[in-house]
Amino acid sequence: MTVTAEGPLPADPYDVVIVGAGVVGCAVARELARRPRLRVALVEAQDDIGQGTSKANTAILHTGFDAVPGSLEARLVREGARLLAAYAAESGIPVDPVGALLVAWDEEQLAALPRLAEKAERNEYRDARLLGPAELHEREPHLGPGALGALHVPGESVICPWTTPLAYATQAVHHGVDLHLNSRVEQVSRHGDMHALVTGRGTLRARRLVNAAGLHADTLDRRLGHDDFTVTPRRGQLIVFDTLARDLVRHILLPVPTALGKGVLVAPTVYGNVLLGPTAEDLEDRRATESTAEGLAALRAQGARILPALLDEEVTAVYAGLRAATEHEDYRITARPEDGSVTVGGIRSTGLTASLAIAAHVTGLLADGTGLDLGPARVLEPVRMRDPRPSADRIAADPRYGVLVCHCEHVSRGDILDALAGPIPPRTLDGLRRRTRARAGRCQGTYCGSAVRDLLAEAPAPPVLPGKATRG
Repeated sequence: MTVTAEGPLPADPYDVVIVGAGVVGCAVARELARRPRLRVALVEAQDDIGQGTSKANTAILHTGFDAVPGSLEARLVREGARLLAAYAAESGIPVDPVGALLVAWDEEQLAALPRLAEKAERNEYRDARLLGPAELHEREPHLGPGALGALHVPGESVICPWTTPLAYATQAVHHGVDLHLNSRVEQVSRHGDMHALVTGRGTLRARRLVNAAGLHADTLDRRLGHDDFTVTPRRGQLIVFDTLARDLVRHILLPVPTALGKGVLVAPTVYGNVLLGPTAEDLEDRRATESTAEGLAALRAQGARILPALLDEEVTAVYAGLRAATEHEDYRITARPEDGSVTVGGIRSTGLTASLAIAAHVTGLLADGTGLDLGPARVLEPVRMRDPRPSADRIAADPRYGVLVCHCEHVSRGDILDALAGPIPPRTLDGLRRRTRARAGRCQGTYCGSAVRDLLAEAPAPPVLPGKATRG
C-alpha cells in the first residue's frame, strides 16, 4: 500500500498511470485495481484526492432523465446511477433518496414539462410524472407563490460527494494502486511504447496513460498532440444553510434546465443542510473558486422566489466550484491507439453519478482501443466508510469515541484519530473536514477549531517512501 506526497517518485515503469485524482480518476484507479497483473499509479497535482470539481458540487445522484438521449453521457449516467447506489450501500456512503421536482414558474416552462417527461422515457426513466399546482404545493408547502406545476422525478437522490472518491481511492490503494500526491504533470512525452510524465517530484514512466485531469484535461491532451476540445471553467457558487432550515424542503427543487446547465436549485444534503445554487459563470481563470457578492446576491434573489422562508435561516457557509464545461454537449472520452492513451474530458456535474460506469468504459477502451492486456479480474474486498452516528458499542470499546471534539457535527476524538491514521490521511484542516465533518457545522470551527488543529499537528507525518527518482 503506497501513498506518497513528497520525495522521489518510483523509477520502475507502470502499466497505467491515471492523471487526476478527482472522483473519475479515483473510480478508474479502483476499476483497474481489479486487475492484479497491472501495476497502476494515480497521480494528483494537489495534496489530497478530490480537490477539484469533486469537492464543490451539488452532490446529486442523478437518474439521467434529462440527458441528451442516445449520448454517451446518458448511457453512463444511467448505468452509473445503478452502480453507485449499490456501491454506496455496500461502502457506507451516505445517500438520501429524496426525489426531485422540476418546478415551472411560467407558461413557457409549464409547456416544457411534458417534453421533459417524454425525454425521460427516451432515457429509459419511466417513473416521472406531471403534478398540478395543488399537489405540488401539498408536497412542498413552503414553495414560493406562482408555481404552476412540476415534473416529479422520484429516483433522484443526494449523496456525499467527499466520501465517494475517498472510498474509491481507499479501495484502490488497499489493492495495490500507488497514489502520488503533490505531483503536478508539467510535461509529457512518448518514447517508443512508453510515456514519460515529468512532475515536480521527478519523472514517472507509463505504458498507458489515462487523462482524467478535469479542468486541465484539454491542456494535457494538447501536450499529447491532440486538440479535440477546450475546457471553459464554469463557476458554480452555492450557499449552505443551517440544519434548522431542513424542514423547509422535502425534495430537490430543480428549475427547468437551460443550455447553461440545470440552473439554480434548492436541495437538502445528506448531512441535513440545505443548498442554494449553483450559479453558472463561464470564466477563463481555472483557479477562480472564490465567491462573489454579485453571485451570492443573484442566488438569494432566486432563493426568494423558490423558497422565501429559506432566506430567514442562518447561512453556515458559501463555496464555489468549477465545472469542466466544453464546446460539446457530450462527454469527450476517447481512446488513442497511436500513443496508448485514453482521454476522459468534459465530465461536468454528472461525473459523480457516472463515475463507476465511466471507469468501466475507460477500462474497456484501454483493452480494446489501446491493446492493453488487462489480465484476469478479481473481486475487491469491500471498504466501509465512517459512520457519523454516535454508538454506545463504539464508546464502550474505545472511550475516545465518547469524547466529542466537534459538537455541531458530533465528531469524536476517535473519529479524527481514525481519519489521521487512515490509508489516505488528510494533510490539511480542509482534508480532515471532508473526512469527518469536523469544523463543517454551525460554528464553522469557532469552538472546535483549536482542538482540531492540535490533533492534526500531533498526527505523525506520513512516511517518505524510498525510491529513485528519474529526471526528465
